Amino acid sequence: MTELARKRPEFRNINALTDLPSYSLPAAGWVSILHRVSGALMFVLMPFIIWMFDNSITSEFSYAKFTAIFSVGCGFVPGWMMKLVALALLWAYLHHFIAGVRHLYMDVNHAVSKEFGKSSALVTLSLGIALTLVLGAKLFGLY
Repeated sequence: MTELARKRPEFRNINALTDLPSYSLPAAGWVSILHRVSGALMFVLMPFIIWMFDNSITSEFSYAKFTAIFSVGCGFVPGWMMKLVALALLWAYLHHFIAGVRHLYMDVNHAVSKEFGKSSALVTLSLGIALTLVLGAKLFGLY
């Protein structure tokens, strides 16, 4: 009789505008989502990556043109915006690489626990941001 008296959980549909902003995603969830975003960003910007590689190694003239685009700009796109795109690519590569190493480590060592997932996710997020800031400072000429 006590089983029938227990109140069953009530399930309802979520409203994306009211429920999702209040939901707190764990660090491992952020790493997972950002891993997909960084992979998609690198895929979408692949023509830009190929263009940068081609112009940096073809000749001295193409390398000079390549470096000038990052300082002066190209057409209506200013140089600082080209640097921001390159910075986004740096972040995408660094985050994707670090998160990939995290996943490989967890697969090889069977390190699947809540504590390790949280700590490795925080290391992945902080290391990716820190390295991006260091390389971004170099890209923008701060050192």
